[in-house]
Amino acid sequence: MKLILTNEVSGLGAPGDVVEVKGGYARNYLIPRGFAMLATKGAEKQIAQIKRAREVRDVRDLDHAKQIAAELAALTVRHAARAGDDGRLFGSLTATDVVEAVSAAGGPQLDRRRIELPGHVKTTGKHEVSVKIHEDVTGRFTIEVVPG
Repeated sequence: MKLILTNEVSGLGAPGDVVEVKGGYARNYLIPRGFAMLATKGAEKQIAQIKRAREVRDVRDLDHAKQIAAELAALTVRHAARAGDDGRLFGSLTATDVVEAVSAAGGPQLDRRRIELPGHVKTTGKHEVSVKIHEDVTGRFTIEVVPG
């Protein structure tokens, strides 16, 4: 089944890409979650619009991506979260929390969908976070979760 991706899908493609997938995967997962739409002749305008939006959001080039990765590595990121006496959080750290903490620390604006957390972060302390900045560049930094 031929689809146009509307969101980035790991291992499949980026927004605006035309992909061929199995029918069940398309009907049961991609289309209901809004990750893709059927590829029709009238959808070419939508592909162009999605690609224009992606170009604005994407990193300019490889050098710019490396610069952002170096900026992230030098950054000290702290996030205050509600926690119990034993250091366990009430809930867990989310990608949105990480994006807000990086912005508050003076770092670059990140896309929450490209944040890769090390599992479910449910304790205070330091945790390693990865960000897929460019297809060839992954930025890594440490976020310190403190009770607050």
